[in-house]
Amino acid sequence: MSVEGTWNLSISTPIGKIRPVVELREQDGILTGAAHGTGEEVPLGDITLDGDRLTWKQAITKPMRLNLAFDVTIDGDTLRGTSKAGRLPASTVTGERRHAPERQA
Repeated sequence: MSVEGTWNLSISTPIGKIRPVVELREQDGILTGAAHGTGEEVPLGDITLDGDRLTWKQAITKPMRLNLAFDVTIDGDTLRGTSKAGRLPASTVTGERRHAPERQA
């Protein structure tokens, strides 16, 4: 299963919805990625794909400094799961893979 691409996420947090964009790439069997949102770009770490389950960690500084752990299930071009920040309750995460616009022949 390929998880490569650009994903539009929606995270329901206690302070409202956050809508980051996550880019995932695979090179030589290794997944790398970055998240963009709230005016910053952060690298993804510890990215693991096990069947349809994708996990990763990232550190953010906006709107506050947090270390986030994501655990989502991929179903085609959608994902659903949770994001956990330390002792805070888990936040619901949903997302859709962005498709490149089709080129006219």
